[in-house]
Amino acid sequence: MKLSLKAQFRDFLLMTLGIVLVSIGVYFFKFPNNFSMGGVSGLAVILAPLSPFPWLTASAINGIINILFLFLGFAMLNRGFGLRTVYCSVLYSLVIQVFEWVCPLNGPLTDEKVLELFFAVIFPALGSAILFNIDASSGGTDIIAMILKKYTGLDVGKALLISDVVIAASTFLIFDIETGLFSMLGLVLKSVLVDSVIESLNRRKNFFIITSQPEVACDFITHELGRGATVWEGQGAYTHEPHWIILTALSRGQAVVLRRFLKEKDPKAFFIIANSSEIFGKGFLRA
Repeated sequence: MKLSLKAQFRDFLLMTLGIVLVSIGVYFFKFPNNFSMGGVSGLAVILAPLSPFPWLTASAINGIINILFLFLGFAMLNRGFGLRTVYCSVLYSLVIQVFEWVCPLNGPLTDEKVLELFFAVIFPALGSAILFNIDASSGGTDIIAMILKKYTGLDVGKALLISDVVIAASTFLIFDIETGLFSMLGLVLKSVLVDSVIESLNRRKNFFIITSQPEVACDFITHELGRGATVWEGQGAYTHEPHWIILTALSRGQAVVLRRFLKEKDPKAFFIIANSSEIFGKGFLRA
């Protein structure tokens, strides 16, 4: 289904924000500390000290690999290769390179490696979660995943995880034990944090309202909150009196408003509020 112009512009802004966040974490925190947590940026960290050319920095290698993967995607994926991936991949390489030109770094920003590790994980995790949430990616190894998925029967998720572990473990050989341990810890934190951020971004509230006055809640939900609701008739197991069950899905802010409204206008209503991060349909996620 074709998105409206407003939705496309919103996604464009979110893609740009996601890429900038990833780039900040990679350039200012990963590269100076040689943290390698897999992916193209991790591979760039590993290859940079092996390069015989001083101009071939981690930022330059990161951009070169991303562009190579981009051409590989064009050659092997054709129409299955999304414009979002092209935009994000090119922007990612450009932003990293601009950071290097505008703000060259000779070493870490601070002497606190643990603090820098957290920011090296948090910024890319936030950015990746935003991109994933709108069906976009920063390219790189995601392009390889698309190619493997199309041409082989490999478990792509497992293959990428193994490659990330191998890249992170390489820091033990290229750098030192401390950097290797930080890289492995960062890889674990990244995998956990991305899922948590995605779930938090999508979190909504499901309301199950059991009441004898369904019109009170339904009118407020449909006219004041602008949401839909489903109503069906039930019966009390003990009293055998008829009741109506109302189901609706709301944002967190709307859930607070509805809870206050019910407390005031229908104090005898019984309602259950449940968290959900996967609600598909109009006003929520696109299926």
